[in-house]
Amino acid sequence: MADGVTHVSEKAKEDEKVEDGMWEETFKSHTDSKPNGPSSISLDFSLPGVENVYGIPEHADSLKLKATDGGDPYRLFNLDVFQYEVFNPMALYGAIPVMLSHSAQRTMGIFWLNAAETWVDISSNTAGKTVFGQMLDYVQGSSETPQTDVRWISESGIIDVFIMLGPTPTDVFSQYASLTGTQAFPPLSALAYHQCRWNYNDQEDVAAVDQGFDDHDIPYDFIWLDIEHTDGKRYFTWDPHKFPQPKDMLQGLLDKRRKMVTIVDPHIKVDSSYKIHNEIRSKGFYVKSKDGGDYEGWCWPGNSGYPDFTNPEMRAWWASMFAYDQYEGSMENMYTWNDMNEPSVFNGPEVTMHKDALHGNWENRDLHNLYGFYVQRATAEGLIERSGGVERPFVLARAFFAGSQRYGAVWTGDNAAEWDHLKISIPMCLSLGLVGVSFCGADVGGFFKSPSTELLVRWYQTGAYQPFFRAHAHLDTPRREPWLFGPENTALIREAVRQRYALLPYWYQLFYHAHHSGQPVMRPLWVEYPQDTATFSMDDQFLLGRDLLVHPVTEEGARGVTAYLPGKGEVWFDVHTFQKHNGAQNLYIPVTISSIPVFQRGGSIIPRKARVRRSSSCMEHDPYTLFVALSPKRFAQGELYIDDGHTFNFDKQKQFIHRRFSFANNALSSRNLAPGSQFTTFSWIEKIVILGASKPSKATLKTPDGKESLLEFEFDASMSVLTLRKPGVNAGLDWTVVLQ
Repeated sequence: MADGVTHVSEKAKEDEKVEDGMWEETFKSHTDSKPNGPSSISLDFSLPGVENVYGIPEHADSLKLKATDGGDPYRLFNLDVFQYEVFNPMALYGAIPVMLSHSAQRTMGIFWLNAAETWVDISSNTAGKTVFGQMLDYVQGSSETPQTDVRWISESGIIDVFIMLGPTPTDVFSQYASLTGTQAFPPLSALAYHQCRWNYNDQEDVAAVDQGFDDHDIPYDFIWLDIEHTDGKRYFTWDPHKFPQPKDMLQGLLDKRRKMVTIVDPHIKVDSSYKIHNEIRSKGFYVKSKDGGDYEGWCWPGNSGYPDFTNPEMRAWWASMFAYDQYEGSMENMYTWNDMNEPSVFNGPEVTMHKDALHGNWENRDLHNLYGFYVQRATAEGLIERSGGVERPFVLARAFFAGSQRYGAVWTGDNAAEWDHLKISIPMCLSLGLVGVSFCGADVGGFFKSPSTELLVRWYQTGAYQPFFRAHAHLDTPRREPWLFGPENTALIREAVRQRYALLPYWYQLFYHAHHSGQPVMRPLWVEYPQDTATFSMDDQFLLGRDLLVHPVTEEGARGVTAYLPGKGEVWFDVHTFQKHNGAQNLYIPVTISSIPVFQRGGSIIPRKARVRRSSSCMEHDPYTLFVALSPKRFAQGELYIDDGHTFNFDKQKQFIHRRFSFANNALSSRNLAPGSQFTTFSWIEKIVILGASKPSKATLKTPDGKESLLEFEFDASMSVLTLRKPGVNAGLDWTVVLQ
């Protein structure tokens, strides 16, 4: 018996060694109890013939994902990351477990539906080979087909994978949209310029900044308030000394047809005199710790509770708090920002929630990456509810998951005022667009640190051509409103912002299409030129829709940039000079500090509004100018989409105007794409600019009632630009202009 006892105790010791870290894991001062023991799931995918994979945001990395052989895999685990590094596979604020593969033959997608911590390992048999090595393979007749292998590993859950077979990029986008939904259609004003910092000090500060934009003739639509506007970091409240009359402040903005965003974060101050906390606690709506009490952690207010947004009853209650009679001081021109929704827990492991915290019966480890998604959803639903279901919401969130596009916008988090961060904003937003999230932007100027004047100007010029356009800065940085850097720089920033406003009709139309079809607004070139291998790893330039190509200047002291203009047999027109260039070439463009290289595709028609006013709402009834860029075959087409700009009437009552413009056989016509729609506009067509034109002897406007009138025109023979003045037709009607 004695031998037996010895034998058992030694075996127990061995078992204990084996199980060390399996049922409980300790790191630094944190312990992760694993009540269900260790778990993980994994699956490998082989992609024969593929060298290029994209997606799995959010990472501050190149658009084309790198092979991770021998290095850290890409990590998907939503975290509040302080001053993140660029070109790094580290986890950031959001996680979308969707990867696209692309070759000249086909585009495919993999959607790994899992909200637990996930790692993605990528290996490629061509990675690391130099161009010379690849040429050597070719010369020697190497028969090795390119192949990329991808391993997905998640800590918990089940294997639930959707393969999107394409075969075109457009097919993959619509297949993914059928699974997770499309981009929410934002109010038009949300596509304009947003002014933010942490923090505008008080009501007087807000009024002074607002007036500053008018004094310097710079348009803006939204001014933002960060956490300091609240009463002691209690969300849904106002600091009684700094913001004693919030409705007066909001009314002042409303009188100028402007709006405000206030921050509402998902950590709630534990304070028995705070209504929001008392209600969440009494209803049992907080996330629980592993032993069943309310989970508490440290965040901006100090000791905080974390509402369980996975609970539909909690979300419904949260949504009800945005009602005008609940959120005191709020008005219809006030919208919402959800920050810190990873969730951020300052004293938690990796600054987030413990994995063994409980959402109902589920551990945080199982659904961690969904928390931010549900916060944004509940907030968006609250903004819709407060208007009786009439008004479209605008909600910005930092953390996100697959499907977050249905609830609003995201941004790339706490970037820095450095050139590398400006450059990386392009692939970061392109990656998000590929997996459904079109409404993306980066803090203009950089959140941390203070930008040089040159960097700030270049960032405005880049941000003006990215979907979400907001300046933002850290509490400790010097003020950087656009007029604080001398009149020359104020003029440069004003011009960039005005370019954004003139282009709002095109942006709005792109978002309408994103909402209907899931096609990204901001796209890599390969999406439109899927067989052009030169575009596959390009991420310093991009397309807006298919018709505008943008190559921002993102190098310090740049004297020139080289833009790649795709499309053999196509032409591209510089939107500033109207100079025509052939496609399928690298074009060197000399630049000055005022340059924003943008090109319009020959064969396209883009509507703009030339009269830029203090806000987008003030431009609602202004006329349109049509820019018609002719293809080498002297053909062009485009669209115009108009609705009221802010309600759901476009969807519920089909109240919108959608028109197709076509130029063919020397005639430009406008035709209705929305028969039966009952919507009228006061806007009219005030000018038509035709690029690549020849000089007509006359230009005649014809309307359906049989009327004909001659139009005045000017022709610039040196640039082949024909300008037709004052057709004067309503933007919602049929008409034809015939050139003879």
